[in-house]
Amino acid sequence: MTRTRPTPVIALALLGLVVGFLVEITAAATGAAMVLPPATLPVALVAIAIIVAALAWPIRQATRGKVRRHVNPFLAMRVAVLAKASALSGALMLGFGLGIVLYILTRSVMPAVISLWSALGMALGAAILLTLGLVAEHFCTLPPDDDDNEQGEVRA
Repeated sequence: MTRTRPTPVIALALLGLVVGFLVEITAAATGAAMVLPPATLPVALVAIAIIVAALAWPIRQATRGKVRRHVNPFLAMRVAVLAKASALSGALMLGFGLGIVLYILTRSVMPAVISLWSALGMALGAAILLTLGLVAEHFCTLPPDDDDNEQGEVRA
């Protein structure tokens, strides 16, 4: 598994931004209510981010700590995949939240202030999920071996 590169993260954030903005425009055009994230969503996103980072921390301690221990490779891979999924979904939700914020700020008549704070909270929670997902993914990578550095090999 390769580490997450910036390109898919930026692409998903932009996709979420466009989709969030278009969903709000569609709702306004059809006369439906604005799509607003629930107030508990930012709390849930931050809780998921903390859990992902907590799952990755023992793997980091085992591979980079003072005393190196054996790591279950299946557990490490599962945590790495969970971290990558968290980072990518965090990018998508960050874009969606920013799309709602963009829609609210571009209206000539401002909706209720609570809708702006709800969308900003979603974007902030998603940004935390994205950040901790990338950090947890970094925790699950193996450091380069000393033998590799001596022979001049590059690890992928």
